[in-house]
Amino acid sequence: MTANAANGLAITRQIWHNQPQKHPIHLVILNLMPTKVTTELQFLKCFNDLKQDVTLTFLYPQSHHFKNSSLDELEEYYFNLHQVSNQDFDGLIVTGAPVEKLAFTQVDYWLEFNRLITWATHHVREALFECWAAQASLFVDFKIPKKQLRNKLFGIFTATNINPHSRLTQNFAIKKHIKMPQSRYSTSILDQHHLPGDLKVIIDSQEAGPMILRSASHHHTYITGHPEYDDDTLAQEYYRDQQKQITINPPQHYFSDQTIKQVDYSWQATSHLIYQNWLNIIEHATA
Repeated sequence: MTANAANGLAITRQIWHNQPQKHPIHLVILNLMPTKVTTELQFLKCFNDLKQDVTLTFLYPQSHHFKNSSLDELEEYYFNLHQVSNQDFDGLIVTGAPVEKLAFTQVDYWLEFNRLITWATHHVREALFECWAAQASLFVDFKIPKKQLRNKLFGIFTATNINPHSRLTQNFAIKKHIKMPQSRYSTSILDQHHLPGDLKVIIDSQEAGPMILRSASHHHTYITGHPEYDDDTLAQEYYRDQQKQITINPPQHYFSDQTIKQVDYSWQATSHLIYQNWLNIIEHATA
C-alpha cells in the first residue's frame, strides 16, 4: 500500500511524494536520529512496502540541544509533544539515538521522553521503541538498567531462538534466517529466566542477545536494533567513524567480500515482517 508523511523534511523538500490513501493507520514517530531526512525516508520506504496505508507524523525532542540539525527547520516542519498532546494515534515509534554512552538521566530530553511514555498511555494504542529507546523504555517500564559494552555491537546478527506464540513472529517460520542490524555501545541487563512483570523475549540471538521483547500490559514492543536501516547505513556509519579516527571494526556479517564495499542486504524481509506484524497488532486492537 502507501506510506504518506503528514509533515517532516522529506515531504517538504519534495524527496518523498504522498499518494491517495483510504483509512490509513496513523503513526507518530519521535525521530531522535541525527540523520533526520535519512531516517524519515527509511521508515517511509519500509511502511510503503506493507499491506496497510500508513500516515507518519514526525516529532522532535523540544528539550534537546541539536548539533546536526537546524532547530529552525525542525520547529517549522516537525511537531513537538506539546503540539500533538491532544491528538490520538494508532501507534508510536521512538527511534534509536547516539546517546548510549550517557546515563539515562544525563540525556537532555530524558524528562521529555518520560512525559512521552506517560502521554502515549492515553493517546496511543501500541508503542515500538528501537535501540537506545528500547533500553530507555525498559528502564522506565521495569527499572531494567543498562551497561556499557566492551566493544560496539555492530553488524547484522541472526536470531537463534523465536517465540512461536507471539503475534510479532507470525510468518517467521517460513523464513530460514531472521536477521537484524545492530549498532550500539550498551545493552540492557536482563536475566531471561527472571523477567519482570509480563515482559517476554520474542526473538533472541546467541551473539547479540534479545532482539525483540514485548510487554502486552504496557502495549510496548522493544527492538534492540535497527530493522529500518537501508542496505548502506552500517557502511556509512563505519566510514564516518573511520574519518573521525574512532577505533572500530568493520560491521560483522555485513560486507559480502574482502574489499569492505559489497553489502549483503540480508535483513530486508525480516524488517518487513516485523513492521507488518506490529501493524497487524494495531489493526486487531482497533477492530
